[in-house]
Formats: sequence, C-alpha cells, structure tokens
Amino acid sequence: VFGDGKEFPVTATGLDLLVYVATHPDQVFTRDQLFSAVWGSDYTGDLATVAVHIQKIRKKIEKDPSSPECIETLWGTGYRFNSMKR
Repeated sequence: VFGDGKEFPVTATGLDLLVYVATHPDQVFTRDQLFSAVWGSDYTGDLATVAVHIQKIRKKIEKDPSSPECIETLWGTGYRFNSMKR
C-alpha cells in the first residue's frame, strides 16, 4: 500500500478491508457490514477488530491519522472511504 508517497506493508486482512472500502467510495458501512464483508458471516469474533484494522490502515495512508480524510468515521453510523480526498 502506498501513502504519502511511501510504500507500507499491510496484513492480508488489512488489505482486504482497504480494497473493500476503496472499491465502494462514498458508501457508508457499519462495523457489522465490514466485518461480514471482510471476515465472512461464519467468522466469530469481536466487531472491535474492524476499528483496530481501520486504525492501522490510517496510520499508514493518512497524512494525519488523528484527523483522517481518506477513511472517515461517521460517528454512530460507520466508516466511509472518501473519494474526494484520495
């Protein structure tokens, strides 16, 4: 994955998550939706996993991870890949 002109390694799951949101720009996803899409409906785990992976991706692709522009959090709703900030 490239961010800010640099190449960063990501896990396979992190890449799956990034590709999923990036191929659905401007669409809002709940953690449940992302969890099902990336980990599968048969996977039993904690939904907090989504937030952890989003945080790790942001650290690699965002100029300022504490104020993300590419992968936005819509509080109380979910996440969105912002196509206008790519």
